[in-house]
Amino acid sequence: MAKYTLADVKALREATGAGMMDVKNALVEAEGNFDEAMKIIRMKGLKSLSKREGREASAGLIVASVSDDNRVGIMVEVNSETDFVAKNDKFIGFANEVLAAAVASKAADLEALMAAPSGEETVQDLVDAMGAQIGEKVVVSRVARVEGDYVGLYLHQTSADLPAQIGVLVATDEKGEKVARDIAMHIAVFKPRWLHKDVIPSEVIDTERETLTAITLNEGKPEHIVPKIVEGRLSAFYKENTLLEQDYAKDPSVSVGKVLDSEGSTVSEFVRFQVGA
Repeated sequence: MAKYTLADVKALREATGAGMMDVKNALVEAEGNFDEAMKIIRMKGLKSLSKREGREASAGLIVASVSDDNRVGIMVEVNSETDFVAKNDKFIGFANEVLAAAVASKAADLEALMAAPSGEETVQDLVDAMGAQIGEKVVVSRVARVEGDYVGLYLHQTSADLPAQIGVLVATDEKGEKVARDIAMHIAVFKPRWLHKDVIPSEVIDTERETLTAITLNEGKPEHIVPKIVEGRLSAFYKENTLLEQDYAKDPSVSVGKVLDSEGSTVSEFVRFQVGA
């Protein structure tokens, strides 16, 4: 029988992110040799890559960075199957390698990122190797690149024992530097879908208007006043879903748009990622 201790099991599990039984079986097969057990886990993982394709990777983390001149922000979502893996130092290090590749390659879409170089490999190679090592499905699900005169970044941990689960990049002009991070924090909490109502797709507005019309008619309102009521309710929809019309998190007596106006600033773009959402 292989000689290994509970400390060996714990160390190997933390090093690889693999499941308890996988770790024990690898130690048995390796006759207690830690390095050999690491190789076994990785090789077995490589053989089972195809088996993991249909599994769901809804845990994970958000990593992001802003350039030294604060003009470019890059954000990446990397997913695993379990929180246990997501908070593993090795997985976090892997996610930061992916981020570094995104920054260096200036990748603005997922296809470009997966083909981007990382050392002598590509990001896709990193993903395959990490999945093989931990025995879980690993996915780089999205990447965003935001540019502006000033880019603010906010990363939020929804739980103290997990890495960032929410990330926001917001692009302002130079006068927005003072409030950019606060607005990014607002976006993290209030989840605006669009910057302002003029950029909402017309089909979304049409669908919302139809829904509100049906609701209003079902309430028994006279038909001749229904359009006016619907437009009022559409205004509430805009206020709830557009950044500039939302009540500002730090001072709900004013809108985000008013806060920007007071600074003589504007927001040109924002991106919000939440793990699994």
